[in-house]
Amino acid sequence: MKYHDAVMPDECIEGLGIQPDGIYVDVTFGGGGHSKRILEKLGTGVGMVIGFDQDADAAANIINDSRFILIRDNFRNMKQHLQQKGLIPVNGILADLGVSSHQFDEPSRGFSIRFDHDLDMRMDTTTGKTALELLNTLSEKELVRIFSSYGEVKNSKTLAATIVNARARHPLSGSDDFRKAIGHLVPKANESQYLAQVYQALRIEVNQELDALKSMLEQCAEVLVPGGRLVVMSYHSLEDRLVKNFIGKGNFEGVDQKDFFGNNIGIQFQSITKKPIVPSEEEVKRNPRSRSAKLRVAAKI
Repeated sequence: MKYHDAVMPDECIEGLGIQPDGIYVDVTFGGGGHSKRILEKLGTGVGMVIGFDQDADAAANIINDSRFILIRDNFRNMKQHLQQKGLIPVNGILADLGVSSHQFDEPSRGFSIRFDHDLDMRMDTTTGKTALELLNTLSEKELVRIFSSYGEVKNSKTLAATIVNARARHPLSGSDDFRKAIGHLVPKANESQYLAQVYQALRIEVNQELDALKSMLEQCAEVLVPGGRLVVMSYHSLEDRLVKNFIGKGNFEGVDQKDFFGNNIGIQFQSITKKPIVPSEEEVKRNPRSRSAKLRVAAKI
């Protein structure tokens, strides 16, 4: 199964600064590309890789190596699992955020604007409400919040009102029905971009992606050894802003926190990359879905 081409694998491995006997956590295992590269750099001794993925499909890519463990759960529960297995502290944590190529290319998952589907959008299909359920039940105010905050959709209020009016006539039945209901609002000049923003907003809400990211980042400071590396790759500004603020300011709002003497407090990481690393032109040509990737690397103070 063609699952996912690992984005910026060399840059990720360099960012982790792998030690042969280190313990590394790949919180977004997916197709296993990054985990395999980490294993190649480890020695044959006590070093190991712990992968996390809440998507059942990722289990098909499990690595047959005694130094590898796959935990099928959301990375927001990282610390709990590592504690249970006695694997704290760890030497490095890698997060490749967003949706995998496999998830986009599988129509039934509901992530892509290219197919007609049931608007599922759950990373873990065993729990939670689907995007379709949210569209049919959330208040108009909640829909406005989702589309404006998570998709930065310019006509969020009109979009939300249109959805509420449409479902009052009959519940929305899937992506085709949804797109017909909002069709008159979609700008013809940039239809794909508009729908991508709408779908992104729904996906983030369905999976509570930003809350999960915040929780995971806070746990990184607790489970990494001093000097341990945090490597995070994001694909849109909402994610990247949280990562940048957390590394640089120690909080997600990006505000300076100072003590009585004016010293910065709360900062737990030192940025290794002053500016985010982006894919080379060659990689973008080879893997177009890497074009929006931004990679940040930091070390625990």
